[in-house]
Amino acid sequence: MLQSSSPPNLSPLAQASNSFLQRDERSEACQSIRAFRDMLMHAPELPACHFGELSFSRAELAAAAVDAANSLLSSGFKQGDVLAVWLPDSPAWLQLLFAAAAIGVIVVPVSTRYKLAEADYVIQQSCAKGLVVPTSFLDYDYLAAADKLKSDNPVLEHVLNVDIDAGFVRSDVQKTGHGLVAPLELPFITFSTSGTTGHPKLALHTQRGIALHAQNVARELDVQVGNVMLCALPLYGVLGFVQAMAALAAGAACVLMPVFKGEDAACAIERHRVTHSFGSDGLFDRIFDTTGYSLVSWRRGGFTEFAGLGPTICKKAERDLNLLLTGLYGMSECLAITVTRYPHEDSRVRSLGGGSPVSPEIGLRILDVDSGLEVDDGQKGELQISGYNVMAGYLHNEAATASAFTPDGWFKTGDLVQRTADGFIYLARLNDGLRLSGYLVDPSEIEQFLTRHEGVSGAQVVAVKKPGVGDVAVAFVRATDTKLSEADLLAYCKAGIANYKVPKRIIFVEEFPEKPGPNGVKILKTKLREMAAVALSL
Repeated sequence: MLQSSSPPNLSPLAQASNSFLQRDERSEACQSIRAFRDMLMHAPELPACHFGELSFSRAELAAAAVDAANSLLSSGFKQGDVLAVWLPDSPAWLQLLFAAAAIGVIVVPVSTRYKLAEADYVIQQSCAKGLVVPTSFLDYDYLAAADKLKSDNPVLEHVLNVDIDAGFVRSDVQKTGHGLVAPLELPFITFSTSGTTGHPKLALHTQRGIALHAQNVARELDVQVGNVMLCALPLYGVLGFVQAMAALAAGAACVLMPVFKGEDAACAIERHRVTHSFGSDGLFDRIFDTTGYSLVSWRRGGFTEFAGLGPTICKKAERDLNLLLTGLYGMSECLAITVTRYPHEDSRVRSLGGGSPVSPEIGLRILDVDSGLEVDDGQKGELQISGYNVMAGYLHNEAATASAFTPDGWFKTGDLVQRTADGFIYLARLNDGLRLSGYLVDPSEIEQFLTRHEGVSGAQVVAVKKPGVGDVAVAFVRATDTKLSEADLLAYCKAGIANYKVPKRIIFVEEFPEKPGPNGVKILKTKLREMAAVALSL
């Protein structure tokens, strides 16, 4: 039998960034949790999750997790081993999560959008000892894929098939007598980076980081005992996971959706009297477009903006539903909902990405990309983060971990933001930013200006490097007016924005290239840059 793997050795930089995890637990919230599973001990009689026609209490989920933990122990799993979970959202997903936490096993979620080659990369990268797959889900043969993965990966010893419609995984293993209480400091779960420029990395977080963040998010977003959280995003993604953990930490119930459909989500909101939900702007827009369902119970939510619909959905939610939505910020390496907007701000401000940290234990600093010095309010720079919420490192990837942190231990987000008195406004990824005539320009400035034209429904702006010139801006637009020309829009830009911000070309497209992800659909800026280079004959 393969010896259990020890937690990954982290670089000195990662250890520096993670030193806050070894300090005394000063947070009152964290002191109330001796182990991750204690999250379920509060109000045990209340529901933990709803899944189709099935509902399970918090006590039932906790008991099922103990059964699964004993089963894992009997199969030879030990602290530090890796369990890959390739499942859609389901009670079994939560059961296995809490089971792994109880015995110190690391959970590596695998996207159900992945096919064999992508899953194989995750299995290899994580050195997974076990893999959990559904017996059936949609039109993909997970059982055949699991057999192939097991035959190709000697380290993968165990494959468990789960009927997600049955609720929990049932075990006939007798109790081992183990206390099943793992220390909070143990490595616990990974989240895949987006992988838009290569293979995804696995950002590793501790039990303490997850438990503390869940409580902080619940407090900041006003999730209370007896509330109901619509979990429309998958648990394998960091935003879907954090909202579910916040709900359980607060004593609220999760409504799990293995597949998102706007009408199904609206039906679930009405049926379960959902009070909270977090997602993307496009996801919420699809829910708002449904008819025939009452959404009046829904009172609080937050979103990440991928589709450029933030201001629209904020206004619509407040006007039609008395629903308070706020912009969010987060990422796999520092957890979702690291930062959010204040609920008292007007809808225009609340629709912006960024805001203030959900905990004073989360540190932010913004450095000028050229000088490396901290910027003043109103200035732009790269966001860096420290705190309990920052990953311990990339699992089994020492080089990537070392490059992700500064010498003094801050995580480099690679995001361009504008500093404000109480936080920041998210602008763009640094590699999406434009350096036009020596000025650092946020592409959303030009995009928003273009979409204010009555004949434009959407815009994306990228830069390509032209020899001897530097960055050149190219805009892609979706037009609602078939008579609108490139010359018309160029003239519009020249009349309304600084000359150096005017795109060199404006190209009409029917749709933007997109890639579905765990937190919503992302527009592929890399593909747009390739298209722009072709248009400029570079």
